[in-house]
Amino acid sequence: MKLTVNEEGLRLDNYLAKILDCSRSTITKMIKNNEVLVNGKTTKAGYLTRLNDEIIINHQEEDMNVTPENMDLDIVYEDDDVIVVNKANGVVVHPAPGNYHGTLVNGLLYHSKLSDKNGAFRPGIVHRIDADTTGLLMVAKNNKAHEVLAKELAEKKTYRKYVALVWGVITSDTGLIDAPIGRNLKDRKKMAINPDGKEAITHFKVLKRFKAATLIELKLETGRTHQIRVHMEYIGHPVVNDPVYGRRKLIDNSGQCLHAKELGFIHPTTGKYMQFDSPLPTKFLNIMSYFE
Repeated sequence: MKLTVNEEGLRLDNYLAKILDCSRSTITKMIKNNEVLVNGKTTKAGYLTRLNDEIIINHQEEDMNVTPENMDLDIVYEDDDVIVVNKANGVVVHPAPGNYHGTLVNGLLYHSKLSDKNGAFRPGIVHRIDADTTGLLMVAKNNKAHEVLAKELAEKKTYRKYVALVWGVITSDTGLIDAPIGRNLKDRKKMAINPDGKEAITHFKVLKRFKAATLIELKLETGRTHQIRVHMEYIGHPVVNDPVYGRRKLIDNSGQCLHAKELGFIHPTTGKYMQFDSPLPTKFLNIMSYFE
């Protein structure tokens, strides 16, 4: 896997914890056993990642190979270079040690060949959304397409619009949140507003106000982990039904009301701009009905 702009400046062990979702002890062991190579060389856990670093993981574990699985995929668009898929609620995007089955990647590998730029765990994956976030993802079917799409994303040329239901009534019609995001110093599994974190910019617009919640659309200038969820919590309007950043009671266990509704990018081969839209899923609409 080759690092993008959004992934530079992290300790190697923190970066691996972010993408593999395995225990810190497992990651430490992998590095000490020289199972992680950075640009073809072994290094230490404290190594700071750099743009275009190539990281190869040679960790051998039972069932490490990702198995293609026949899954019901909602393919919005597909050609020889790219797939646009509407990810369902509860589906993890890619496998990680200890969780090799039932991910979007398992289903995509059954459906098609994918690029191998991101290694065995993340074939074809250019960008991710959380397991309980629904909506549109672009997936690369070959390495050339992957490189072009990843470059667009790093250069902020990819268009992404989300819709979220947040707690409380937002009085202003539009807003801009510019607050750096980094690891939560008290809980490394969470993100937080951190002065030493990376730049994170979110724009939002009110779509509809309810008595106790607001429906908003959001556009991202940056793509930090959990960016929308952290930013909305920061301004006192956490995403409804968010089990991690919600700070309010959960309506059910279906996850946060956050949907990647629109996705636009320049096609890696034709050079033409393409844009796609997906409707709000049933689980989102059901929760929103509580506030009407």
